Amino acid sequence: MIEFRNVSVKKDRAVGRVRRLVAIGMAVPLAAGALVTAGAGSAVAAPGSGPTAVVSMGDSYISGEAGRWKGNSLTDSGSRDGTDRAWNGSSYDPVNVYGATSGGCDRSDSAEVRSAGAIADVAVNLACSGATTANVFRASDGGVALKGEAPQADQLAAVAATDNVKVIALSIGGNDLGFADVIAQCARDYIVWNSYCSDDQQATVDQKIDGAMANVGKSLDEIRAVMRAAGYTDSSYRIVLQSYPSPIPRGAENRYTESGWSRVDTGGCPFWDRDSDWARDSLVPQIAGRLKDVAAAKGAQFLDLRDMLQGREVCATGSTLVSSTASASAKTSEWARWIDSSETQGPLQEDMHPNYFGQLAAGRCLSLIAAQPATAVGFTCRNTAGADRSGMYLAPVS
Repeated sequence: MIEFRNVSVKKDRAVGRVRRLVAIGMAVPLAAGALVTAGAGSAVAAPGSGPTAVVSMGDSYISGEAGRWKGNSLTDSGSRDGTDRAWNGSSYDPVNVYGATSGGCDRSDSAEVRSAGAIADVAVNLACSGATTANVFRASDGGVALKGEAPQADQLAAVAATDNVKVIALSIGGNDLGFADVIAQCARDYIVWNSYCSDDQQATVDQKIDGAMANVGKSLDEIRAVMRAAGYTDSSYRIVLQSYPSPIPRGAENRYTESGWSRVDTGGCPFWDRDSDWARDSLVPQIAGRLKDVAAAKGAQFLDLRDMLQGREVCATGSTLVSSTASASAKTSEWARWIDSSETQGPLQEDMHPNYFGQLAAGRCLSLIAAQPATAVGFTCRNTAGADRSGMYLAPVS
């Protein structure tokens, strides 16, 4: 039963949630140690020799954050209606999903580079939850270590020396923009202040975006420099720079009313319709458009993921929660992790990321663009309503 309450009661009830949402602001988007899905060559290989490799670099949207979850369920015990892949029958062990990077970079076994299929002999995941562009740069050029690991470009140098790198997929820039802080503020404004976040948060993004995109461009330059130093020509491999999907739907596509507590307690999507529309139709496209321009300027392919989760977002009318009567399914369940404001299911850093199903879809998108000519400028990747990852398809980027 949905219970409708006035704003003053809503504020009183929300105090604990706000403290947790502050933590979300520091942890939510964007996921560092390398996870190799097949053995890398043991001997130094010149470009064109050694096992072929596809490498992912960047933040949590490509590292595999939230790969633990197959949809969202309100059940807090056991396997949580089959959604919690960390359940081993008696306890929860996220290492089953994230391996040694659990609680850190959170490189999941379903991360995009591991879900892409037979793109190359070896799949190497260098991406890390929380990474900014500074964590991609070489240490010799201002790069910063993260979570005990060297900057990602320096890690790439080691991979390029042993494997024949053919594809490098990069997701970066969201943490430079403070995307997590935007989500946290919008949630606070819904739960506590009965106000909108879009106006002030748009101004904040506008202040940061030029610098962030300049650093995304530098990240691509750093990758090029590493590869050239390893003996690769620019045409011997491709870089795929990707944008970010929206984890929440437009207001009109939300299955819960914006009044009362259903979006907080049931759906895990505490956002006003107006702010949801802004995020889906202004913020995410703005970031995608700027990333597209950076890719074009630096000779990288562009993979636009803004529509990847359309109809599969948290609280979307096109998807449902998992329950005892509705099993986890890529065809009906949500493809993104909700905001667990009560913090009863896993760490907050997983919230608002593509989940297991979403990561399988992203992997399919990567495999589709890798099958295109390297000279193709870019594509947008979309899903087919009611289908699983096999329904992902490319369209020319606009």
